[in-house]
Amino acid sequence: MKDHRTHKWMLLLACILLGAALTGCTVSGQSTANGASIDFGAPQTKVELANSLQILLLLTALTLIPLLLILMTGFVRIVIVLSVTRSAIGVPQLPPNQVITGLAIILTFFVMSPIFVEINDRALQPYLKGEIEQEQALERGMAPLRTFMFKQVREADLALFLNLAKLPRPNDQSDVPARVLVPAFVISELRTAFQMAFAIYVPFLVIDMVVSSGLLSMGMMMLPPTVISLPFKLLLFVLVDGWRLIAQSLVLSFK
Repeated sequence: MKDHRTHKWMLLLACILLGAALTGCTVSGQSTANGASIDFGAPQTKVELANSLQILLLLTALTLIPLLLILMTGFVRIVIVLSVTRSAIGVPQLPPNQVITGLAIILTFFVMSPIFVEINDRALQPYLKGEIEQEQALERGMAPLRTFMFKQVREADLALFLNLAKLPRPNDQSDVPARVLVPAFVISELRTAFQMAFAIYVPFLVIDMVVSSGLLSMGMMMLPPTVISLPFKLLLFVLVDGWRLIAQSLVLSFK
């Protein structure tokens, strides 16, 4: 009953605000109480229509930037390796997800910084100065990203999506469309990330097996092995300076 009343009050408040908005201004371009005017009319010329479409496309592109950051950079590989490392140590809550994601973003920008600088120099700055058009800026901006993805993608994954798209064998990299390159790059990154994660997981698994065997030989079957192995795994990770080695391996894996 209380929730029903709350919804009624919220609906009444929304109606009041909507009525105030409709009485404060008009949709047809008339003057408002503050002397301003709002016009939601249809574009009158082709230039106005083109400008409206450009704004719409720009807003759409802004919503896709996080997706591009995840799928077209080294973020996928880095965040998977860091997450598996945390799981291998045996402390799922430490470091927190915010720290893992933040470190992955920082390492991603560190790896991609030469590419971002090239995009800024070749595409963004000339476009802002009015030296090139949008299409040319987009083409120049995609070129460094395509070079990076081609350097990391496997030929088998690239051939897979070429066959799925029923496209002929390309003569060079310029003949490969982005709709084929991006998913092939993501699949390749997942494979590389799991390969690195396996190499990281094995030493911690050996510690768990040794501790479990020791507890079993002493008859302590009721004591969870992870309780005893956790301090040893933390000690091993600290002694070998694990985070530095992982960060170094991740950065060098993109070279």
